[in-house]
Order: sequence, then C-alpha cells, then structure tokens
Amino acid sequence: MRYLVLSDIHGNWEALAAVLAASEGAHDSVVCLGDVVGYGADPNRCVEWTREHASPVVRGNHDRASAGEGDLSWFNEIAAHAILWTRNALAPENALWLRDLPRGPAACGGFQIAHGSPLDEDGYLVHIADAEATFPYLETPLVFFGHTHLQGWFLWARLRSSPFRRPPGEFVLDLRPGDSYLINPGSVGQPRDGDPRAAYAIYDDAARTVAFHRAAYDLASAQARIREAGLPEMLAARLAEGR
Repeated sequence: MRYLVLSDIHGNWEALAAVLAASEGAHDSVVCLGDVVGYGADPNRCVEWTREHASPVVRGNHDRASAGEGDLSWFNEIAAHAILWTRNALAPENALWLRDLPRGPAACGGFQIAHGSPLDEDGYLVHIADAEATFPYLETPLVFFGHTHLQGWFLWARLRSSPFRRPPGEFVLDLRPGDSYLINPGSVGQPRDGDPRAAYAIYDDAARTVAFHRAAYDLASAQARIREAGLPEMLAARLAEGR
C-alpha cells in the first residue's frame, strides 16, 4: 500500500490542489495529520475534500479551535484572528466533522499518525531532546507527525536518537529494520522551512520507503484569497517566504 501523507493544509486549497495533481497515480490511500483549517481562506473546500478522501484523519489544534473547542488564549493574535474568521466561515456540517475528529495517535496498518507528539497532541517535536523523550514510548516503529511545518525526520537507531534531518530536495528515505522513525511530511498549506512549495510525503509499506516531495502552486491566488477574506496580511506574505 502506498500512502499519501498530508499535514497542516491550513485552508490553502491552491496548495492542496497542487499536491493532489503532483501525486496523482502515486498512492492508494490518503492519511491526514490534522490542521486541515486555520490561516488560509478556503476552510470548507479543504475540509470537504479531506472528509471524502482521507482516512484516518486526526485533529490538529487549529481544527479543534476552529470548531469551537478549547481556549484561544494560548494562540498568538494573528492565529486567533484566523481561527475566529474560520469559525464564522465554516459550514455547520464541516465544523461538526472537525469537532468529531479523534485525538492522535491513530493506527493505520503498521504505523501511527499524530498531529504533534504522539505523547501530547499539542507538543512540538523540534529538538533531539524532544525525540529522545518520545521514542521509548512509541507503539510502532514508524510514526508520522506534523504541527511544526518542518519536513524531515528523527531516527532512533542502536538506542540513540539522531538530530532532526531535513531532506535535500526530493528525497527517498529507506526505512531500516530494527530502527524507529518519527517523520514529518511537512506542511501542505504553510511551510516554515524556507521552501514555499507545498510539502508532502508518500509512504510505501511494501518497499519500506518514505519519499519526500514538494509541489509548486499558484501562490499569488492563495495570497489574493487571504487578502480578499480580510485575514491578516502576514498570513499572505509569509506564504512567499516559507516561514
């Protein structure tokens, strides 16, 4: 089975559409690591596609907040503004779907998916210390996570964890027997690793490989939609920077 692994779409339909076009025919199933909405101007379109095509899907912090769950006080001002806008924009059935999304991690075949850390759905896996605190508690040797918007992976081999590694462009990672992996496919809708192209990964469980990919998209249209919606200008500007 080949899995298209998506995370942090964040209401960016143009980016999602580009990923779907680029990955067409290269996968058999789709999984989503959460934050389907937030920041971008097309929450309903992104939710509706994900509802129809992805399984399993776990909730992200923006999904919960945009569905009216949880406290906005720990979001920064711009994120909170976008969440409140998204709450008003969401169709009732899409808000209900987001509200009912399960907390990660969720099992899928022989691996798991999570939004943040598999130990804390809101936890960020950024530093080697984060990975070292997580690996001993993994239920499967392969976990896909999101939340940081950074494409790459941590490796646990011979009782030692490696620093976060970023793929050098298009890259295929061979998964070695006996090792464990925490893998981030990157953000579809708002990358923060300096590359503005939409990020995604394809996991081939038969070949035991994870292929990291990027897809260029109509960035100007996504920016225009954000501005037309009255969302903060920074949300449009940062798309071009990949930060």
